[in-house]
Amino acid sequence: MRAKKNQDQLRQRIANLAAQNMLESGIRDFQLAKRKAAVQLHISENSIMPSNQEIEQALIEYQGLFHGQTQPQELQQLRQTALQAMQFFRVFKPRLAGDVLSGSADKNSRVELHLFADYPEQVGIFLMDEEMPYEEKSRRLRFNQDSYIEMPVFTFVADDTPIELVVFPLDGIRQAPISPVDGKPMQRADVKAVELMVESR
Repeated sequence: MRAKKNQDQLRQRIANLAAQNMLESGIRDFQLAKRKAAVQLHISENSIMPSNQEIEQALIEYQGLFHGQTQPQELQQLRQTALQAMQFFRVFKPRLAGDVLSGSADKNSRVELHLFADYPEQVGIFLMDEEMPYEEKSRRLRFNQDSYIEMPVFTFVADDTPIELVVFPLDGIRQAPISPVDGKPMQRADVKAVELMVESR
């Protein structure tokens, strides 16, 4: 019984330190933050590593304790930037995802939008036509327990905020990738839902 209590306490310490690292250094990779915290605490036992969901919960609690005055304003600004970007990319049926949607975002966060197109090059052409500088890369997303797919990503900066456009095929609007936080289909919000979020503040 005491051993389990000690393990639970260690899990919580790792989660808390990982959350602190994410906030203070801008890390947005749960696995990296978790490994860094474990090294700092000299813990190598995988069985007591917290889940990504536990780390996100610790992150929200840490924000409330130490950034309660600033984080809500930062989140609101990010959601306003997201809404403007979604209106700009309306032709691609944008959906907001990630920590700006979940509410755990802060000044270090990026806006993650999912766009839907016949082919990814349409988004690149759109950006070029609008004379917007961008970078193109890819991101591995999981769609079931065993399957990862490399998705094309376009990134640019608007009002000092990094924006990441993940481009899905048109039918990708029906199947969201798996969230790295809780292992469930990723939450997405359309323009109307984000408008309500912004207006309800």
